Amino acid sequence: MRSDFAASLAQLTAEKGLQKDELIEMVEAAMVSAYKKDFAGNEEKNIVVRMERDTGVPHVYEVRQVVERVENPALEISLEEARRFDPKAQLGGTIEREVTPPNFGRIGAQTAKQVILQRIREAERDHIYQEFIDREGDIITGVVRRIDPRGVILETGAGGKAEALLPPSEQVPSERIRMGQRLRVYLLEVNRALKGPMLIVSRAHRNFVRRLMELEVPEIYNGVVEIKAIAREPGSRSKVAVHSRQSGLDPVGACVGQRGMRIQNIVNELGGERIDVIQWHEDPAKFVASALSPAKVLNVQIDEATKTAAVTVPESQLSLAIGKEGQNARLAAKLTGWRVDIKSDAAPKETVESAAPDLAPRADALEQPAAAGGPVAAGATR
Repeated sequence: MRSDFAASLAQLTAEKGLQKDELIEMVEAAMVSAYKKDFAGNEEKNIVVRMERDTGVPHVYEVRQVVERVENPALEISLEEARRFDPKAQLGGTIEREVTPPNFGRIGAQTAKQVILQRIREAERDHIYQEFIDREGDIITGVVRRIDPRGVILETGAGGKAEALLPPSEQVPSERIRMGQRLRVYLLEVNRALKGPMLIVSRAHRNFVRRLMELEVPEIYNGVVEIKAIAREPGSRSKVAVHSRQSGLDPVGACVGQRGMRIQNIVNELGGERIDVIQWHEDPAKFVASALSPAKVLNVQIDEATKTAAVTVPESQLSLAIGKEGQNARLAAKLTGWRVDIKSDAAPKETVESAAPDLAPRADALEQPAAAGGPVAAGATR
């Protein structure tokens, strides 16, 4: 019958995913250090510890080399003396002599406990790291457990053993997060740390909108509809340019859904943030015109040299094209990658310039499409 030690060891290896032999070897190495510290004094000895696999009882052995002339008694032994312990001892070989102290079982048990606990913690950290390292760029769900100056701490993963940090810079300013609230977040990166992997998550990243649309719109998930670009001002408004890879399929209609249910589900997840779904075009003039939706555009002049699009809109559409505090024009510039200048047809001298922000995309941003276009089809949120 197996002992309690063997049964406990088997249970630990099964539950924590550890290798039994590897764990025992680590315990034996830790016991060697414990023996040298407490029993070997200042002598430099070659010590080996072996544990009985069934009972866990440790045995300590002093290993010395058999030599003709002893120069270091701590590591060497003469042939004559070696044969007192082992009649078969030969020059050049080694001899082991058991030197297990009377109370070493208690010390060994304590050492084994510490090593096993440490190994379990390390194994759990590795498991968490492996669980999430391949999920960077995906949506995960967590429960809010703490709110401190670093940000919001969420529990996630199997059994809630992983911690995710939602920094202030990745939060949506208009959102109010409560303790115990379940949140869906975008996994930015997985960092190794002394206390275990730290997951950095976001609700403000533009790709959060992308992943939500992939979950909600089967055509996007299956690759029939492609998201070409996303521009976002978190908590306020986003613009998404989509393109159909299947002839005859309306990409905007597929994203909006029947009676707008698909896009409304995404809007609800984002706390009411408006989403304009527009059709991507290969022709840059038509793409810019579409990106300014819901405003109607009369004409677009493209200047390749300065990467500028001069847009003319009806007088009645000027404020709509610019948007509140320039938001519509600013998002259109981010979405298309063009500098957008908007003017009214009624007052040609009155020009409103919407300078595109820094168009160099962040490393984690979606790749902006090359200047492109197609028919100026519908492009506003339905």
